[in-house]
This record gives sequence, structure tokens and C-alpha cells, in this order.
Amino acid sequence: MEKEKTDKKDHILDVAERVFAELGYDGASTRVISGEAGVNMAMLNYYFGSKEGVFLAIFDRRISTFQSVLLSIGNDESTSWWEKLDKYIDSYVEKVINNNCFHVMLHREISKSKKTELTDQITGIIMKNVSVLQDIVDGGIKSGEFSKDADPQFIVATVFGTKSYIVNTPHISSVIIGYDVMDAKNQDEKLKPRLKTYLKKLLKAYLQNENDNK
Repeated sequence: MEKEKTDKKDHILDVAERVFAELGYDGASTRVISGEAGVNMAMLNYYFGSKEGVFLAIFDRRISTFQSVLLSIGNDESTSWWEKLDKYIDSYVEKVINNNCFHVMLHREISKSKKTELTDQITGIIMKNVSVLQDIVDGGIKSGEFSKDADPQFIVATVFGTKSYIVNTPHISSVIIGYDVMDAKNQDEKLKPRLKTYLKKLLKAYLQNENDNK
């Protein structure tokens, strides 16, 4: 019975994710979501309470487990700061170059100029992932492994911004990169390895101490 309940909730969230990606938060409604999911309104409200509840449940499902992975990387005292950074990039790219509906939905809401309680909640959730990367960079600088002149905030902007450009402007990035970045096979076989290599080389060149190059 519990598994059936979980499967039903996951089905509703899968459908809701697609609806929010297509219509945006304001354009979507619980009635549309319940209709697309083939469930009645009472069931949807029982599980999630409201449209906002559905929206935040999608974020919780997509991000919570990932946050645990990233935190374990950042807190692993047996690895160097360079190793932490490499592992972060590997995990981040594997996770974000997927779930395209989710990232469209995310970008649509956080790119709004008007701040709302919902955008504040989303920002708070996303910042947990951002803070892990910032902590790794800060730790590497303080330990002397990374250049003391590095700018942690712009490193974060570079990593997250590169992903956002590729994922959120697929028609342009596909032309620039040379293949369809929305195609699942291309993502796994070409885009993910290429992006991991690029970010690691870029950050290493920027973060390396001058003496390390001699």
C-alpha cells in the first residue's frame, strides 16, 4: 500500500514537472495537473495541499538526494581540495545535464525580476548546492592549494552559468557546440564528458598557484 502511494505521488510529480515547464507556475493549475495525471483533485490536494505544495515537492524530490551527495563530497576529510572540486564537477554535471523539464521549470521561476515568497524558497533550496562549491573553493584557498587571488563567487557563477546557458538556451548552444544538446544519447556520450573536462581544466588553470606552474 505504501509503495502504491509513493508510485502515485511520483506519477503526479512527473506530470506536474512537465506542466510547470510548459505553462510556468502562474499558468499551471492543480486542475490541469490532476487532469493530465488522471487523478482527482481531492487526491492531489491530499498529497500536496496546494499548487505551491506540488511545486516545492518537485524541488525536494529532485534536489534533496543530490544535496546529500554534494555535502558528502565537501565533508570528506580524506580527500584534497582539488579532489573535492573534481568530484563536485563530476556529480554536478551528471545530475544537471538531465531532467530537462525540471531545469526549464527552475529557470523560468528564478529568472523572474519580481521576488516572491516562492522564488525566495527556491533560492534557499538552490543555495545549499551553491554553498558546497563555495566552501570547497574557500577551503582550497585557505589551505594554500588554490590561488589566494581566486574569486569564489565568480567561480560559482562560471560553473552554474555555463550549465544554465547550455540547458536553458538549447537552440543556440546546440548550434555552437555542434550537436543537439537535448538529445539523451548526445548528453551521455558527448556533452557530459566534454563539459566535465572543460570545467576541470578551466578551474585548474584559474585556481593554480603561480609556483605550481614552475
